[in-house]
Amino acid sequence: MSDPYPLRPLHEHEITDWARMTCDTYGTDWWEGGLRGVRGSIEPERTVAAFDGDRIIGGGAIYSRDLTVPGAVRPAAGVTLIAVSPTHRRRGVLTSIIRRQFEDVREHGESVAALNASEGGIYGRFGYGMASRLARVSGDKRMMRLHPGVDTGQGRVQLLDSAQARPLLEKVHDTVRTGSVGWLDRPERFWDALLRDDPPVRGGMTAMRFAVHTELGGEATGYAIYRFRGADDSRGTPATVHVVELAAAHPRAHACLWNLLISIDAHPGLYYEGPVDDPLPRMLTDAGALSTGVFDNLWVRLVDVERALAERRYSLPLDVVLDVDDTFCPWNTGRYRLRANGEDVRCERTSATADLRLSAAELGAAYLGGTTLASLASAGRVTELTPGFLSRCSAAFRGEREPFHPSGRAFPAY
Repeated sequence: MSDPYPLRPLHEHEITDWARMTCDTYGTDWWEGGLRGVRGSIEPERTVAAFDGDRIIGGGAIYSRDLTVPGAVRPAAGVTLIAVSPTHRRRGVLTSIIRRQFEDVREHGESVAALNASEGGIYGRFGYGMASRLARVSGDKRMMRLHPGVDTGQGRVQLLDSAQARPLLEKVHDTVRTGSVGWLDRPERFWDALLRDDPPVRGGMTAMRFAVHTELGGEATGYAIYRFRGADDSRGTPATVHVVELAAAHPRAHACLWNLLISIDAHPGLYYEGPVDDPLPRMLTDAGALSTGVFDNLWVRLVDVERALAERRYSLPLDVVLDVDDTFCPWNTGRYRLRANGEDVRCERTSATADLRLSAAELGAAYLGGTTLASLASAGRVTELTPGFLSRCSAAFRGEREPFHPSGRAFPAY
């Protein structure tokens, strides 16, 4: 029996119809500038579209990216623009799209897929696990002062236009991202996407501003990209500095940039999305000046469990047998012996007695070192079969810092 909604990659002339379908599904306006951005960044051969006759009724895309994982930088599939038209929901179209994407990931030799989930409940059933969270921080900057012990160094911050700032932003980002778990590489087309500043993408705010931190010798070691939002009296919100992205190669540059941002008097409000362990609250004399909400960030799927576990590093020496269940990608189901000692990491199938039992979704959640296996076990999602192995394995998977990706809902577009 033929598939009622066949799948295939998009042809160039179909991108407009696909973009319109995606916008209609998510309830956003379609605009020509956004279409140019999509055309400039997608990889047509890594798109998938579902058809009802000659009409596109669903689709998705993958961006080939490099993802920083604990102790390494590895190729990863950045999944995006997943949509099924409201006219064709609950007909198996989404499941077919996801399955085709996982086949694509395997064909391209990637072991991991990652996305930002519009609804976590959707992607959990396909084996994705919530691997990182973000903190949405807001507050009144008139109440914020850096603690006297915070060292802002001897560097300086300059305000530059986009053309002046871009080469410096690229250099700093490439330095910072290799040591920041959850960050991606950012080739030219993704910088173009981030810095595209047409009015429709501003969300009612101003054009981007660029603050670049340089050392005494002139080396750029940090930046902040931000916008201004006017006051909204109907909601009681003040004029606000909205931080789009902040990157710093060391704590002094980080502190110096924040010293600038909280000193902008004309806009007393602050909004920022950062990692849940961001130092900012502890840099202030009054951490209570900030209000923080925690939300999901990256969802990770181990498409090839054996390779994925061998491609990251672990915080402690480890020798454990994992019994993995994976109903959606059955090639992953089985037992794996994971041995790690510094840079020497090996993962291979085994028939040995298992120490822990879990699904691929739990491995995805723990993969970046944020979500702990111990917390998943407390939720009934990991089973300890050999006493003592849960705590050691949980500590070994844990990272030094919380994983985070700075583009939020735009992942992996930049």
